[in-house]
Amino acid sequence: MNYFAHGRLYTDRPYFLAGTAVPDWLGVVDRKVRLRAQYVLPFADGSGSALAELAAGLLQHFEDDQWFHNSPAFYETSGQLTRLFRESLGTEDGYRSSFLGHIVTEIILDGMLIEENPNQLEAYYEAIARLDPEEIQQAVNRMARKSTMTLSLLIPRFRQEQFLRDYQQPDR
Repeated sequence: MNYFAHGRLYTDRPYFLAGTAVPDWLGVVDRKVRLRAQYVLPFADGSGSALAELAAGLLQHFEDDQWFHNSPAFYETSGQLTRLFRESLGTEDGYRSSFLGHIVTEIILDGMLIEENPNQLEAYYEAIARLDPEEIQQAVNRMARKSTMTLSLLIPRFRQEQFLRDYQQPDR
């Protein structure tokens, strides 16, 4: 859920930025659709087309996750949060403390980056506003082994709700 950390440096490249968000968007609307680098790589041909930019952004997301999720800071922070959630919520099967620890670590990171760079958040949402959600969905369907019919519905809601602004407000 660290959309901003993935995309904040690419506001001048809206489809690249969208590519950095697609894996997390799919996690919200269509968890069965998984993108893999081996299927995305041929589309990142450097042509500058929306498809090539989206593919390059996806590859950036994969690279970012590989680095971040293996860093000591992520491991320690998400581990501490997991323990706190487990202590607070218990160990019943309905609570996925490790998932919560992972997600909250990413949300905290985004919140800190937004606080340090509020103008970048404005530019981030301006870039999202320039996207064609249907074009993104069609591109994802070309790169994925399973198709999605719901991704294009999420992108306008993501733009409208602008919930990344809530990351700085603990009560939200």
